Amino acid sequence: MAASERILIVGPSWVGDMVMAQSLFKVLRQQYSDAAIDVLAPAWSRPITERMPEVAASIDMPVGHGKVMLKARWQLARSLAKHNYSRAYVLPNSLKSALIPAFAGIPVRVGWRGEMRYGLLNDIRKLDPIRYPLMVQRFTALAYAPGAYLPKPPEPRLVAQQDSVESLRERYGVNLKKPVLSLCPGAEFGPAKQWPAPHYAEVAKQMIARGWQVWIFGSAKDQPVAAEIAQLLATDAPVVSLAGKTTLADAIDLMSLSSAAVSNDSGLMHIAAALGLPLVGVYGSTSPGFTPPLGDAVATASLTLDCQPCFARECPLGHKRCLHDLPPAAVLAQLDRLLADNKGSVIESNMSSAQ
Repeated sequence: MAASERILIVGPSWVGDMVMAQSLFKVLRQQYSDAAIDVLAPAWSRPITERMPEVAASIDMPVGHGKVMLKARWQLARSLAKHNYSRAYVLPNSLKSALIPAFAGIPVRVGWRGEMRYGLLNDIRKLDPIRYPLMVQRFTALAYAPGAYLPKPPEPRLVAQQDSVESLRERYGVNLKKPVLSLCPGAEFGPAKQWPAPHYAEVAKQMIARGWQVWIFGSAKDQPVAAEIAQLLATDAPVVSLAGKTTLADAIDLMSLSSAAVSNDSGLMHIAAALGLPLVGVYGSTSPGFTPPLGDAVATASLTLDCQPCFARECPLGHKRCLHDLPPAAVLAQLDRLLADNKGSVIESNMSSAQ
């Protein structure tokens, strides 16, 4: 592939999926070392793709999720046609997501069959969910010939913009005088993925007693649960709630300063893992057998009830036992193991930034 050629990726619409998509970008970089990889995705994802060294350009999708808007798609496609893309990989399974690469006349258009996209995709694959149980495998398999051996996908790794970290610490009033435990208690998908606030508070209490501080991350929707966690701790506890206060870009760069993280199965969980943090991911209605965190120092905590995983947004049985019955001690045990295995290297590295 010539150096002037480009690859277009039509990216997913969820934070976690976008992080996992980096594994595909890494494989394509291995296969086509001289090609530029551009990612077409919702504008909110730009802070993620801009922290992926494999991505040459981030292109904002001008059409909202679920909207067709053929004229807008056609106009963008004609603009993209000027870049002479040689290949396109369409990660969402919707028919709409395959329109722009087809309109742009990209010669090779690869994706899973999805919503009957014959004609829009010309390298269309039939997914075998047993062969590819993980989402990251489904992404990276598109880079190989159908039926080819699939090696272990490379792990995502986001590169925080460290040159802005000092100004961020001042802006949000945080410091690194103590090691930081990041908590991510929200879940955009729904409450069936949210570990109870008192459980998070108990983890925070135990870590604070060991000399740590706690930063709570999330969106504006997560401010109530963040406030509840803080209220369950002592009034002078070193806890900072950043939920709803940061941009996604700032959250990524600030979280990179952490020494460890505990998170629900959420986009922030995948970001924490991709930042290389020791991370415990808590699972309720979903399964680590489909979208596990990908990193060198990650663990998951979940029960094995007959009713899980149900993949529902809200508990169909109304009790959320998969989360309520998962004790803080189980998560702390996983976290302790990760920190012991890590031998404090992350803590020492991030604490040195406070000097």
